[in-house]
Amino acid sequence: MNIHTEAGDPESGPVTRLLADCAAGDREAFDRLVPLVYDDLRRIAHGRLAAERSDHTLNTTAVVHEAYVQLVNQATATWRDRAHFFAVAARVIRHVLIDYARARGAEKRGGGALHIPLREERDGRAPDTVELLALEEALTALARRDARLERIVECRFFGGMTMRDTAEALGVSLRTAERDWTRAKAYLYQALK
Repeated sequence: MNIHTEAGDPESGPVTRLLADCAAGDREAFDRLVPLVYDDLRRIAHGRLAAERSDHTLNTTAVVHEAYVQLVNQATATWRDRAHFFAVAARVIRHVLIDYARARGAEKRGGGALHIPLREERDGRAPDTVELLALEEALTALARRDARLERIVECRFFGGMTMRDTAEALGVSLRTAERDWTRAKAYLYQALK
């Protein structure tokens, strides 16, 4: 996902202005913001659910609506810009999926667990999948070692953000974000083996 889709300069675009209004305490600004970001949130949620079995009960709309509820509770947060907002949204979507997987696991141990791709599909091959709760455990351990690596995974994997957008959201150079993404994937590969 390329979050730089605002007309003109993303720093002065309508999403960034509404985020500033939210931070300034304008409770209605979030309601005006939602239509501008809804399709992007749907794309993120759909991307995370695309590898799922067709009969699971969580759908794109449910993920977006749950994320909305959690984001509206943070509407007075200081979101710096569009990139930062989507980084926060990625974290919220991560927690929505984890909470769902935990609830399903509690209902039926081993059943209903979400399986999600760790890598993008390449050359027509199906992506590798990993059980979501195992990924969450590995990410929690990764965060203890290096919190920025965890955030890189959230932005890239749960948020579907480009490397450029991820670097901007985290306030690091593109090269640093690329190195961190490589390190994070290597760590997760070892942890999930």
